[in-house]
Amino acid sequence: MDQNLLEITQHDGAGFKPLVIREGWRAAILNDDPAKYRLENLCDFERHNKTDEVFVLLEGHCTLLIGDGKGEDVGTIRRVEMEKKKFYNVRQGVWHNLLGEAGMTLMVVENADTSRQNSDFVSVPVHRIPKGDETHA
Repeated sequence: MDQNLLEITQHDGAGFKPLVIREGWRAAILNDDPAKYRLENLCDFERHNKTDEVFVLLEGHCTLLIGDGKGEDVGTIRRVEMEKKKFYNVRQGVWHNLLGEAGMTLMVVENADTSRQNSDFVSVPVHRIPKGDETHA
């Protein structure tokens, strides 16, 4: 197929990879990475200062972790068990992270220039991550 008519891309490796980047936005695939998306390896929560970030669960199981804090504190952390084919729009400036299981695949859409330079990161101890329906401040 002519690439000027249709671009077909995929990512089968571990982790995050932008596949379509256009003026102002990008779409990516985020595949499971046990070294990053398991509770025992969870390290930094992040927030993006210039963009919302949309997640869509395509395969497997994933839990979105959302903090309601302002400033450098993630605040109270809540778990959101993601459902396939639903859009989860994490608003600009909201602390978040993901807990995944083997076979997890997400689609991610955000501003094309989202980077460490316009995002914040903060370490959160594992004991602050709620289990099940719990929340922790």
